[in-house]
Amino acid sequence: MFKDKILELKKTGDFVILAHNYQIPEIQDVADFKGDSLELCRISQDVDAKYIIFCGVNFMAETAAILKPDKTVLIPDDTSKCPLAAMLPAERIKEARKKYPEAAVVVYVNTLAEAKAEADITCTSANPVKVVNSLEEETILFGPDKNLAWYTQKHTDKKIIPLPEFGHCRVHEFMITKEDILKMKKEHPDASVLAHPECTPEVQEIADYICSTSQMIKKAIDDEEFIIGTEKEMCYRLKKEFPEKEFYCIEKAVCTNMKKHTLPKLYNVMKKKDKVVKVDPDIAKRARKAIERMMELG
Repeated sequence: MFKDKILELKKTGDFVILAHNYQIPEIQDVADFKGDSLELCRISQDVDAKYIIFCGVNFMAETAAILKPDKTVLIPDDTSKCPLAAMLPAERIKEARKKYPEAAVVVYVNTLAEAKAEADITCTSANPVKVVNSLEEETILFGPDKNLAWYTQKHTDKKIIPLPEFGHCRVHEFMITKEDILKMKKEHPDASVLAHPECTPEVQEIADYICSTSQMIKKAIDDEEFIIGTEKEMCYRLKKEFPEKEFYCIEKAVCTNMKKHTLPKLYNVMKKKDKVVKVDPDIAKRARKAIERMMELG
């Protein structure tokens, strides 16, 4: 019922629906565009519709609002927040800059606007090494995910300082373990393991490939079976793209905040236009510079 109503409202041309790869299947199926943080950043820059509806966690919707200040960004459930992003408030970056005045600050896009505003440049899970190596500074304050920092350190000669030391995504840190991967490898010995760089070093070290979610889609061309080391809904996206292939997810790897968006909530926000994502103009201006600097790298 709600799917038909949503599709009917979309015919007006007023709305474009963006959905992260971790959204529930019903949301993915009605979205105009699906992708990871970087893909959706780029898409949001080119949107012509009056309303951008972002089905993802709060920092993603903020990024769309920062990049498209002339559009209205709506979020179906405004309690959909990212615990990882909350681990790096702006004040923590300011304190670290005092301690390491010679360092550049790179923040993951999985941060709130206030943190992006204090950064020199942002990165995504697809491009952290490219971003870090583009900088003149030899010391990099990198936050908030310590596992992504670990991955980046393995691929650069620069000194990476995780900010904070404990930053993590609880899905990748606690719900995808080395034991989970080894068990699945026994069950599916011919499958390649694709692990997200937010996974722990122990998981990364036994994976065949370390990939952002967008890179997983590209890598899926190469083989026939895959064990997917990221949020479980990525398997739905992959199976839609490659129905002839097999993808094995870790069922307990669930981001409950991503799952807060539902078809009824999506329909309601399209009708009421009430959950508007707003970013302070000064913070947005400074954050936009860090985001655009990343996107200029290509």
